[in-house]
Amino acid sequence: MTENKTDILSLNLSEIKSFLAKKGEKEFRAKQIYEWLWKKPVSSFEQMTNLSKELRTLLKDNFIIQSVKVEELQISKDKTIKVAFSLIDGMLIEGVLIPSENRSTACISSQVGCNLGCEFCATGKLGLKRNLSVGEIYHQVVTLMNLADEKYKLSLTNIVLMGMGEPLLNYDNVLKALEMISSNKGLGMSPQRVTLSTVGLPRMIKKLADDKVKFNLAVSLHSANDKKRSEFMPVNKRNSLAELSEALVYFNEKTGQRITFEYLLMEGLNDSLKDAKEFAEYCKSFPVKINIIEYNSTNDSRFKRSSNTAFDEFVTFLKGRNLVVNIRRSRGMDIDAACGQLAGKKKTN
Repeated sequence: MTENKTDILSLNLSEIKSFLAKKGEKEFRAKQIYEWLWKKPVSSFEQMTNLSKELRTLLKDNFIIQSVKVEELQISKDKTIKVAFSLIDGMLIEGVLIPSENRSTACISSQVGCNLGCEFCATGKLGLKRNLSVGEIYHQVVTLMNLADEKYKLSLTNIVLMGMGEPLLNYDNVLKALEMISSNKGLGMSPQRVTLSTVGLPRMIKKLADDKVKFNLAVSLHSANDKKRSEFMPVNKRNSLAELSEALVYFNEKTGQRITFEYLLMEGLNDSLKDAKEFAEYCKSFPVKINIIEYNSTNDSRFKRSSNTAFDEFVTFLKGRNLVVNIRRSRGMDIDAACGQLAGKKKTN
């Protein structure tokens, strides 16, 4: 039974000390517990081997560790690993490990599903079930880090919040998890190795700026035309491109950070030279880096990958405007690599 138990990962060190003091336990035990939770993250109290059996039982009787478990794992020919994680309530989320020659990237989720309804996204069709806890976000990284080492003898070098959900709609838990990921009390990763990806919520982007975050910000733009963007990204109807631009100017001024734009090229929708010109114009207000992404098909036949010709012409135009452009080729095409596909499939089985 877990209904009346607190997730111990939601407590800070002082709160753990306070609990132990009330139970007559020594204060230094709190630091040991905290280290087990964050520095060498465990998923059960039984793994805390330097604690007495009585203390481990006390913790087990009062708390849960809200982590994640690997429900299904798919490995692509290109070595990309897609994981369906099961949560304590039986719900499913996804994570992806993307290895290259000497580095690896973990793509993690922030919510169970998503309620923003981007038409081209498999996750959007699942709806929003709930936000992920701090521990559920953190333990995705831990699991993918272990997989990188176990499968490929690679260190985890980068983290992207580009999985299921909109991170800025789970603001507090996401920032707490990222704080522990980058803290020496946790995984000790540089925040410059972490990228938060958002559809672009102006008010929340300004909050990130005011909170002086150190991690990178990426915006899933996919069109610099309000009418067109609103057609496949409903969020644009309430948060116009002009409002988004104003927030990004604010973010850049406050943090000094360059904005990353993600642009998914889809045939006949946003891949014309007119689209490229509008995009280049939109990029004039702040320093940018652009990731042009190949579309990874879902079951929706309305959205298709751009032709090689259209793709190359689009990229060539942007580079001709002296914009920094990176091409992101699809990975894991032989598995359920588009976000939401694997969880959606498991849900309907």
